[in-house]
Amino acid sequence: MFDRTTKRILGGSDGNEQLTAIVATLLLLLLAVEGATLLNMRSLLTVHAFVGVLLIPVVAVKLGSTGWRMLRYYLGADEYVRRGPPHLLLRAIVAPVLVASTIVLFGSGVGLLGQREGALVGLHKASFLVWFGATTVHVLTRVLRLPRAIRLPSPGIASRLGIVGASLVTGLALATVSLPAVDHLQDSVSAHIGVDAH
Repeated sequence: MFDRTTKRILGGSDGNEQLTAIVATLLLLLLAVEGATLLNMRSLLTVHAFVGVLLIPVVAVKLGSTGWRMLRYYLGADEYVRRGPPHLLLRAIVAPVLVASTIVLFGSGVGLLGQREGALVGLHKASFLVWFGATTVHVLTRVLRLPRAIRLPSPGIASRLGIVGASLVTGLALATVSLPAVDHLQDSVSAHIGVDAH
């Protein structure tokens, strides 16, 4: 009964794969913007922090959709079992490292909105290096599947687009609310390196 209901409303495993692919595509675009800010962090710190906060709900949807697939597979749901598990290396090593480093990266990033130096800066930088390595492996093993997964015909596409849209709107709202802290951080960094913030 549960499987039939979720399949009708959310599209089952095809719907889950499509949601994951849609949000992954959005993440690739947003992460490209975030990565571009690393080229000049002093002047682009505000953009870096704004996009970083915006990413949090979008990343949460991605973690939720992949976590759902894993949960359904290990609970023995037929259509998820038929799809099979991810490769053992990805499942046992890359995925746990990616999830843990994502949580530390974004958590330390939020913590840095209130300060510009200390152990948290080192943690943020170190977690980025680990995250970047795990993400690179993850993306390279999945990116070619995205176009097919996005076009999967399954019921519930409006719900999936609504979920992705809501995560983006929530991210924009959170990022906008965080702007005073981000501006304070930018002013603090500019003053520290002797650059007029105005």
